[in-house]
Amino acid sequence: MTVAEKTTIDQSEVDRFSKMAAEWWNPDGKFKPLHKFNPVRLTYIRNHAAQHFSKDPNAQKPLEGLRMLDIGCGGGLLCEPMTRMGATVVGADASETNIEIAKIHAEQSGLEIDYRAETSEALAAAGEKFDIILNMEVVEHVADVDLFLTSCADMLKPGGLMFVATINRTMKAMALAIIGAEYVLRWLPRGTHQYEKLVRPEEITTPLGNSGLSLVDQTGVFYNPLQDQWNLSNDMDVNYMMLLERKA
Repeated sequence: MTVAEKTTIDQSEVDRFSKMAAEWWNPDGKFKPLHKFNPVRLTYIRNHAAQHFSKDPNAQKPLEGLRMLDIGCGGGLLCEPMTRMGATVVGADASETNIEIAKIHAEQSGLEIDYRAETSEALAAAGEKFDIILNMEVVEHVADVDLFLTSCADMLKPGGLMFVATINRTMKAMALAIIGAEYVLRWLPRGTHQYEKLVRPEEITTPLGNSGLSLVDQTGVFYNPLQDQWNLSNDMDVNYMMLLERKA
């Protein structure tokens, strides 16, 4: 495969999520874990972005004036709240089915979101630039992690922020995020995650560092069954989020 032919698309992953597309906005459906996960990641994004761009996190639209890309946006679970916070949002996903679902729901919600069935490398090649890029629960589903991350980094403006959320490649993650979540608790359909495709923190910071981004913050995220909610944690062995910036 030549450089020109390289792609981040893993067609089997695209097909898997396309088949579940109608479930995106059902809080009790196959994407229930993401609905549960949304509050903690939305708060993390809002607070860090507001601090970085000198905005009031408690304002009605704390992200107003910022252009944002949600890459691997699925049905738009992050795009819609980010739009409500005032950001100008581009939602991109390799699955045309996901994008159609996202477009319909945004229209029903009265929100203007620029949804595109495109890859990160196609957007980068078109010269797109953003203040904030959301890389949330997608890097473990792409075919070429380095190409995906570097093409995303190419789109980040000087002074911009990139948020990354994924699952660590550890035996603890195998036990909890795959065996526990998919086979025991059945939170997710079996096969949603493959152990060999999980991504360690250094496999994110290295290519992004080579692309000129520096690490600002990192945190683990864990599910508390007693509270029935996700919380931030010092333990990054399973789910974790990272924040990186391109210096102005």
